[in-house]
Amino acid sequence: MSLIKPFRGLRPVPRHAADVAAPPYDVLSTDEARQRAAGKPWSFLHISKPEIDLPVGTDPYAPAVYAKAAENLAKMLQAGILCRDSQPSYYAYRIEMGDHAQTGFVAAASVAAYDAGRIKKHEFTRPDKEDDRVRQIDALNAQTGPVLLAYPDSRKADALLALACAGSPVASVTADDGIRHTIWVIADDKLIGDITAAFETMPALYIADGHHRSAAASRVAAARRKSGVEQDSDYFLAVIFPHHQMKIMDYNRVIKDLNGLTEAEFLTRIAKTYAVSPAIGAAKPTCPGEVGLYLPGRWFRLNIDPKLFVSDPVARLDVSLLSEHLLGPVLGITDLRRDKRIDFVGGIRGLAELEKRVDSGEMAAAFALYPTSLKDLMAVADAGQVMPPKSTWFEPKLADGLVSHVL
Repeated sequence: MSLIKPFRGLRPVPRHAADVAAPPYDVLSTDEARQRAAGKPWSFLHISKPEIDLPVGTDPYAPAVYAKAAENLAKMLQAGILCRDSQPSYYAYRIEMGDHAQTGFVAAASVAAYDAGRIKKHEFTRPDKEDDRVRQIDALNAQTGPVLLAYPDSRKADALLALACAGSPVASVTADDGIRHTIWVIADDKLIGDITAAFETMPALYIADGHHRSAAASRVAAARRKSGVEQDSDYFLAVIFPHHQMKIMDYNRVIKDLNGLTEAEFLTRIAKTYAVSPAIGAAKPTCPGEVGLYLPGRWFRLNIDPKLFVSDPVARLDVSLLSEHLLGPVLGITDLRRDKRIDFVGGIRGLAELEKRVDSGEMAAAFALYPTSLKDLMAVADAGQVMPPKSTWFEPKLADGLVSHVL
């Protein structure tokens, strides 16, 4: 079984690509999705967030929601908004955000490779979120949310990707947020064979985002194999970018209180492990080991004692060092998943969002972190370890609806 393979993509017809393309299902609340889809009957949000078409207050995990998703998909197929390609293909997908661009392959990735650890993960998953994706896949008989993967250095794959983008795209959409999404179909048999062969030489692929989607795909495949259903469930929808093109932004922390300390006492305590210096303007970290601290009206730059750096791929991450030497011992925050005194702010919102949360009185302090690198993520995955919660924020986000995988 090959690591990746081409598939007959389900896509919007070109004239409706802009009508269909939608943000990922997991970045919008139900209310936000309802507002974004208003007046847009062909938005993919009607499939990925189908509760927006049911009465307000409907449980998004109710059976009626998944049935509505299937109904909406059938409606879009019947209306000719979506169509399935006649032959298995790969696809090239370029995302452009400002001056950043990244281009990758859309492919069906092997569940067996995922189960065997050749497609590597770095996060724990939650059963309830897995259950949601399993029900969605089963209801649609399709995977509509791609898993974001990274491939290691491969000049061959990079060259094939450039070749695949030489022709005219079949879709080019600029979303409401200004991010541009462009799709090319790769239908040439030789090019398809060369791409498949190039990936076969790779030791591993790495999940960047989509751990619940890949885990759900594995569960669906196992259940269908057991039941004897012969369908294409042994592969899952993935978009695979060269790791050196991918962009991880900072994932910052805001804290509700100082654990009973005054600001002066707090600064004294953290000075035991961090060099603390006042900053002029927002203190955006410039290197690993540096943290920006915002207290009401004031920024500080924190630099961790170099003696505290370690070689372990998880323990050396800035998010781990902050937890180990500040959040835990000084603020008493030891469980990032459950402690209600901490919240997380994606770097796409900028440091002004941290100032806003603190200056409003909602939070007492904010920490701006240096972004985790793809190299660090891959090292954690290679070691079979798990990253702390909220370690990575990937931008730009993939769009839902431009290519789906029917089982």
